[in-house]
This record gives sequence, structure tokens and C-alpha cells, in this order.
Amino acid sequence: MTGTDVAKAGLDRSARRARDLVAETGVRPCLATVLVGEDPASVTYVAMKRNRCARAGIESRHVPLPSATTTAELVATIRALSADPSVHGILLQHPVPAHIDERAAFEAIDPAKDVDGVTMWSFAAMAFGYPGFASCTPGGIMRLLDAYGVEPAGRNAVVVGRSPILGKPMGMLLLARDATVTYCHSKTADLPAVTAAADILVAAVGRPQFIKGQDIKPGAVVIDAGYNPGNVGDVDFEGAMERARLLTPVPGGVGPMTIAVLLEQTVDAATRQAAGGASAT
Repeated sequence: MTGTDVAKAGLDRSARRARDLVAETGVRPCLATVLVGEDPASVTYVAMKRNRCARAGIESRHVPLPSATTTAELVATIRALSADPSVHGILLQHPVPAHIDERAAFEAIDPAKDVDGVTMWSFAAMAFGYPGFASCTPGGIMRLLDAYGVEPAGRNAVVVGRSPILGKPMGMLLLARDATVTYCHSKTADLPAVTAAADILVAAVGRPQFIKGQDIKPGAVVIDAGYNPGNVGDVDFEGAMERARLLTPVPGGVGPMTIAVLLEQTVDAATRQAAGGASAT
């Protein structure tokens, strides 16, 4: 259950839509990427996203900031991008340095430009079914489920992890598709018993090979949304292969879908703004 081909199809659609938007309105979608510091992994991720933008005909405006940047300075930078009509989407690469209030920085993003789906407004839109932007990794997972014909309705879905930009919105999107959702976390009692009842299992805990093969229901759909050093996911891949009906690898599973959704939502944002819908509210 790889995301590579599904993501490529999505990127191709975004490229066509970007070309059409330029032809029809003269507006070229623009994604601003903000990176605080020089964390090697973050530098790599931003470079990947910018390369995908270039291939899709989306302008990429990079804003590098020193690691000593304060919360106030970062918020001011993001607010300036939010007010810039030539910028249609804003991505703050996370995590930011520990001294920065990441939530305050996220909330400085105009919801109309929150193409990474990280603001509280975007989370509320996902939870209440309002138009808005999905968190990119959960949004990519939903598209991957659809591509492989996995219907969440009526299924028991277990999300292991409760981060505000992955685990929590993942559960909201599954709930919106009529799955019965259980959230698990570090305080969950007898976690293996809970995961073993899951028809759809999403591992998003950030711990290498945390979910073992014997803890997976035979025939389950397993989505590994973890990424740990050494290209290791949150699921014991070899063990899970013996029981899961469908299983995403790391890398090549969820990762490509995340970038594809980011670009798709950037084109969405540019289209809405070109049509005069400058505010998500």
C-alpha cells in the first residue's frame, strides 16, 4: 500500500490545475515556506517540498530565519506573509526550536492560507465538517485509503497518537467518514488489546517499531504514519506483513501523500483567493 503512485497522480493534477489557473487568471499559486534554524532533517524536508513545487509549476518563496529568532519575530514574519496577497499558502516547518511558542506561530497563519492544516481554525473545520484545509498527513492518509478502496464507514479505527497535527485530526477525518474511532496514547491500558480490535490502525506515536505484528488484527489495514531515524516506522513491518491486509511502508507510504496534499491545498487556496474568497471564515 504505497503512496508513491497515488501521490504522483495528485501532483500531476495539481500541476494541471496550476497551469489552468495561470491561463485563466494570471495568478500563479505561491507557497511560502518558513524555516527557523538549520536542523538537517527540516532543511531536507523543506528542500523536498520546494522541489515538488517547482515541478508542479507552483512558486516557492523560502523564508529562512536564524535559530535565535524569537516567538514575536516569527509571529511577525508569518503575519506579514498572511497579509501579502501574492502568497497563497504558508508552511511553517516544524518542529521549531524549543524556545519558540509553536502554537502562537501556527495561529499567526491566516486560515485562508493554512495549507498545512495546523491552526485551531483548521482543526475545528475538520471536526465540524466546515470547508477548510485538512492537516496534510491525515488528509493524505484519507486519500490513500480511498485509492485502495478502503471504506471507513462502520469500521473500528484506532489511532495511536494524539498530536494536534496528526493523531487528533486523523481521528476527526475518520469519524467524519463514519468510522468508530478510538484514540490511544501513553496512558492507554492494555494497548495491544485495543490495537488487535482495529479494522483500520493508524500508528502515529513517533516510536520505532512500537506496534508489533501480534498486536494487529488479521486482515486489518495498517497505516504507518511514523518516521524515525534510519527510515524506520512506528510499526514492525515484517511482523505486520504476516497479518495485515494492507500496510504502508516507511519510506514511500504516507510521506509522498503529505507533500501531494500540501500542493493540492496550495492550488485550492490560490483558486479561492483569485476568485475573491480571501478569508476562510
